[in-house]
Amino acid sequence: MDPLRRLRLCLCLCLPLLLPPPAAPAPAPARPRPPRTDWAACRNLARELSQLVANLKEPHRVLEDTYLSEEDPKNWPPRIRCSDACDPSTLDTNNTRCLRRILQGLRHYRDLLGSDIFTARPLPRLETTLDQLLGLVQQEHSCPPRHPMAPSEAWAHPLLQRLALQRLQSFTAVMSRVFTHSASPR
Repeated sequence: MDPLRRLRLCLCLCLPLLLPPPAAPAPAPARPRPPRTDWAACRNLARELSQLVANLKEPHRVLEDTYLSEEDPKNWPPRIRCSDACDPSTLDTNNTRCLRRILQGLRHYRDLLGSDIFTARPLPRLETTLDQLLGLVQQEHSCPPRHPMAPSEAWAHPLLQRLALQRLQSFTAVMSRVFTHSASPR
């Protein structure tokens, strides 16, 4: 064999030894995990919200001792029901359905507090606390825009306010229990 050919063959065989070793395959980009719910913060804000609603003074003394029990056949506003899986045994294993219901309720009350019903009686501390809690709960879910509520007659505002705040108080009591259970160490 020709010496020049032999040199070429030797260089071709030795060339891979001169190259750096192949790089390890790049790891697949990890999908970002949604942030986990901060149960303790939710518990604290739910308690604060519950206290704020409970401590509101009724501006119309006639309505002070009135409990309105209008039932909406469409289950609106949202209420936490047994079928929402908010019981302690289910919360420990899968809390998605319960959090969705709570999120639905918080969004509804946020929209309600921003509606014309509360124009004459704004409740900024209540709205702020509700927005903070909503921000914590919806970390794992998309954040839809506010839905404007249908306008109502001005004469009905005091009654509608009373009804809305009674239902919000009931909702926050159950929601607070859910967060208290979830925040407790196990």
